[in-house]
Amino acid sequence: MIGIVDYDIGNLRSVQKAFQHEGGEAVFVRTPEEIARIDGLVLPGVGAFGDCVRSLAASGMRDAVVAWAKSPRPFFGICVGYQMLFESSEEAPGEPGLGLFAGEVRRFSGQAGLKVPQIGWNTVEVRQPGAPLLQGIATGDFVYFVHSYYVAPRDASLIALATTYGETFASAIARNNLVATQFHPEKSQRAGLQIIRNFIALCARAIPAEAATI
Repeated sequence: MIGIVDYDIGNLRSVQKAFQHEGGEAVFVRTPEEIARIDGLVLPGVGAFGDCVRSLAASGMRDAVVAWAKSPRPFFGICVGYQMLFESSEEAPGEPGLGLFAGEVRRFSGQAGLKVPQIGWNTVEVRQPGAPLLQGIATGDFVYFVHSYYVAPRDASLIALATTYGETFASAIARNNLVATQFHPEKSQRAGLQIIRNFIALCARAIPAEAATI
């Protein structure tokens, strides 16, 4: 059972449909009690960093999400749900992120005449070829982006996929059973659905809820 955090942000239905299309049982979770009954957690997010952080806190789910992401259980952050894992964002000065990882979210400079936001297809470069949640993803694969800001992790070993749009940035991170992507896997066709399948397979092997500390 995969839980998609519902905190009144974005079109969650498209994320749910993508997981269901690939054979996953995906439900929306709105309380810490519901989180305790699932095998893997997905934190989506669209729009502004500050709005997402505040909405997650207002939902009463912030602490449960942070605890889950720190645990050994499967976690998938998407778009702003990825950005929020870090300390801060230039989009919302003074609004702290979840602080799971050191680093900040920066705005594209628009150098070389590139439009901001980046909207559309771009390629990835694999930086962690052994990452289990990214098996089947190769350098040169195309994924779909809609964003004006990108994550700059302080720990370069976190970077699993990199993409260049003027700046070269971390388009995905991975560590143990955690993966997070700046691109939208539900809109990224073959490559995005492959990551979703990898996550579903990991959740099927996840440790029982009663054995995990969240």
